[in-house]
Amino acid sequence: MACNHILLKNTALVLLLAAGIAMISLATAGKTQPVQAVVQEPVSSGITGKKKGFIKYAEFNVPYLALKKAMNLDIESHSKGGNLSWIDLLAYLAARYGGDFKRYKSADMDALVNQLQTKSLAEITGKMKYFSYYHEVYAAVLSGLLGKYKINGEEKYGLIGFSPIAKTFPYSDCDDFGVRRTYGYSRPHLGHDMMSATGTPVIAVESGVVEALGWNQYGGWRIGIRSFDSKRYYYYAHLRQNRPYAAGLSLGKTVKAGDVIGYVGRTGYSSHENVNNIQISHLHFGLELIFDESQKECDNEIWIDVYPLTKLLRQNQSEVLRNAETKEFTRAHDIEIEQFPGSSE
Repeated sequence: MACNHILLKNTALVLLLAAGIAMISLATAGKTQPVQAVVQEPVSSGITGKKKGFIKYAEFNVPYLALKKAMNLDIESHSKGGNLSWIDLLAYLAARYGGDFKRYKSADMDALVNQLQTKSLAEITGKMKYFSYYHEVYAAVLSGLLGKYKINGEEKYGLIGFSPIAKTFPYSDCDDFGVRRTYGYSRPHLGHDMMSATGTPVIAVESGVVEALGWNQYGGWRIGIRSFDSKRYYYYAHLRQNRPYAAGLSLGKTVKAGDVIGYVGRTGYSSHENVNNIQISHLHFGLELIFDESQKECDNEIWIDVYPLTKLLRQNQSEVLRNAETKEFTRAHDIEIEQFPGSSE
């Protein structure tokens, strides 16, 4: 992204929720200066007790094991005709833990599921002050990843989000969100690096509309895709030199989760286009949450740690085929997704 970013630390949450105002550091092109950030309550909750507005602070630190368990409980419930929601489960635990998932215990999720057999979610969470806040945040993160779909005419329910890396293509990664970067100016890394060979097909995680395409001196050739509900902006960067994008990709184009959108490379760190200044070939994958359009390009953008999500999505990698003549990759199997405009659902 062209503008400056802010990294919101875990320890800030308690202060922000308690006082509504905290001093945070804003990284700028040549210096770091303190600014004052006011966290307003989401429309559906009462965080400040004052004027209602959109969420201006959010983080997502749910560990992989909690994500996987909540997802499996959701899928199992739907297979039996139920409607258990992984978003409900995780938002409840977040409100219970004060957002600190270092306190997570699998038994706590089991206990909630048992409670929901005799009580409604509203009854259980009625006195939890921040449940609505966490529910809105977690819904913004997770809403596009689980749902109904059809493959070969058979209706199923499960993961409709895909790994950013195509099936059978190896990659390595680690939790590198927040690690220091120094090109241009000192700043935190607000994405996740997935190390893979140049030319590896990059996959659309979620269906949406191509909102950004072209060169950025930090990200090189990059793609920005907005989810249909406008809450999520997926960012794929450092794409391949000369042929970074899938054939036919263009601004405003609608893509479906699982589509090939581009190819891994190492472009970027240059004000000149099409330059390989990244030392190691990899995909930079990022996710920005947007609760109001004013947040899209600003000094207080909300980027979350997607590492646990990429671990979860590795269970659903898009199989691709290579055209020997054009050397282009395309998805091997199409699916009908309920959230996708024009589907038969």
